[in-house]
Amino acid sequence: MQTTQHVLFERSEMKDRHLVRKKIREHISDKAKLPILIFPEGTCINNTSVMMFKKGSFEVGGTIHPVAIKYDPRFGDAFWNSTKYSMMTYVFNVMTSWAIVCNVWYLPPMVKEEEEDAVHFANRVKAVIAAQGGMSVLPWDGGLKRKKVKESFKEEQQKKYCQIV
Repeated sequence: MQTTQHVLFERSEMKDRHLVRKKIREHISDKAKLPILIFPEGTCINNTSVMMFKKGSFEVGGTIHPVAIKYDPRFGDAFWNSTKYSMMTYVFNVMTSWAIVCNVWYLPPMVKEEEEDAVHFANRVKAVIAAQGGMSVLPWDGGLKRKKVKESFKEEQQKKYCQIV
């Protein structure tokens, strides 16, 4: 990873986040360097939705080149449900699949608009990716699949549902 200039960090460490932001800004300001590949969801999900993007990637400026990726599960499913299958079972399933097929769409470059903050920019990019892949847009973080949902979030959703009903 050192030869390919990976930037490793601990998301929970505030110092690491600032350091990564600085390294990304330096990287994108050098036109001789290759673009950075970032997966702003921070996790993979079941190929039906696009989850909340981490805003850090959208705070540094520069041009975003969105890429929509959607797996075709007809010959083999690339999604690993870690709550259902062990790593060994997942690897076995992938290695014995007929094929792992995915569609990749390179979308037009996008830049942050003047009045837009990082969250709105991230949501705009996310919506474009979801539309291209025929996926739904989810407002919550991918970490929810590994954590308990906060009671306040449940209550907020219940209130919204009551208003609909």
